[in-house]
Amino acid sequence: MIKNRLIGPFTQLLTMDNIPLKGSLNDSQLEIIPDGGVVVCEGKIVKVGNYDLLGDEFGDRNTVIDYIEHEMVLIPGMIDPHTHICWAGSRANDYALRLAGKSYLEIALGGGGIGDTVQKTRVATAMELEASLTERAINYLRNGVTTIEVKSGYCLNTEGELKLLEVIGKTNKKLAVDLVSTCLAAHIKPADFRGSQSEYLNNVVKELLPEIKRRNLSNRIDIYIDKGAFTTAEAQVYLNQARKLGFDLVIHGDQFTEGGVAVACELGALSVDHLEMMNDYEIKLLAGSNVIPIVLPGSSLGLGGRFAPARKLLDAGCSLAIGSDWNPGSAPMGDLLLQTALLGIFEKMTMAESLAGITFRAARALGLSDRGVLKVGNLGDMAGFPVADYREIIYHQGSLNPSVVWKRGARETL
Repeated sequence: MIKNRLIGPFTQLLTMDNIPLKGSLNDSQLEIIPDGGVVVCEGKIVKVGNYDLLGDEFGDRNTVIDYIEHEMVLIPGMIDPHTHICWAGSRANDYALRLAGKSYLEIALGGGGIGDTVQKTRVATAMELEASLTERAINYLRNGVTTIEVKSGYCLNTEGELKLLEVIGKTNKKLAVDLVSTCLAAHIKPADFRGSQSEYLNNVVKELLPEIKRRNLSNRIDIYIDKGAFTTAEAQVYLNQARKLGFDLVIHGDQFTEGGVAVACELGALSVDHLEMMNDYEIKLLAGSNVIPIVLPGSSLGLGGRFAPARKLLDAGCSLAIGSDWNPGSAPMGDLLLQTALLGIFEKMTMAESLAGITFRAARALGLSDRGVLKVGNLGDMAGFPVADYREIIYHQGSLNPSVVWKRGARETL
């Protein structure tokens, strides 16, 4: 007989339920259940409420008790909607050059940047890539992140991009944490492609995208629109072709130059990510659309640049998700909670806005509706922090880690 699992009691249980997807939030909007508990069966939440009342309802021999002995605050498992964690090599030299005054684009033109990682990742074996991806994903899970978006984009040829997506899929099957794959073959035009940028993208459409569909490796297509990457016109053609093949669309936009937001809104992309250089007009465009902005404070920290205007986005009525952008070049840290806390203090975000950005709003940016909120029918993905007040989580600025993480209702070994 399949048994229920009653987990608790928690000093505070934050459901993140009944909170709007768009706009600014007050901490008073957070649903907090004192002495809370969760009942999970077959990986999904059956009921959330007062632990003692749940014990009265479910406390029989068909229920396993996962008892919490110490103070603990429970939140939904965190979600990172933008990462590049499948790579080989290091870009420590790039970082040293930035500290010495070189810009990101100057380093790329000098042989560093994305192209450097492409060379190293192409020669790495699938086994080597799987080992490094596994290590990074497990590190995420220890920190309470239970769903991770992972992009390809570090091989930039058909064979290599398929290798990366196969590695992401294989790793996803063997780990508890969920990896959501995205094809970023349109990261930049590789140095060894003999043709124009439009010809490169057309080659991706003809050779790579149908094979991704055939092998069921991803349902998401991303493109980098910016100086040194692809133009808005090139991106529109490529994304329209990808959409006709049945892919969801996401966009790297407005990191160094404007333009990506307009493309995202026109084509109805799931998200547009980065946004450090966006303007007020683009904020207004996003507010009138269903596109979710994903801001990436890790990139701002790694490049020494300004943060995306999170406060303006929220006040304009936009949604807001937060990703780490963990990658070997511009965002090598990979600590989602730390970055969220720092973004919050600089952009004056409430704790409710910060937590929403790494739970249910991040889930919706990935097109997922079964996580990020602790409610009936959702996955039992949860992170428990050893404190009595939920505000301690952001207050400690990333130095407080969860003591227990549950994935689909099962305790993970940290």
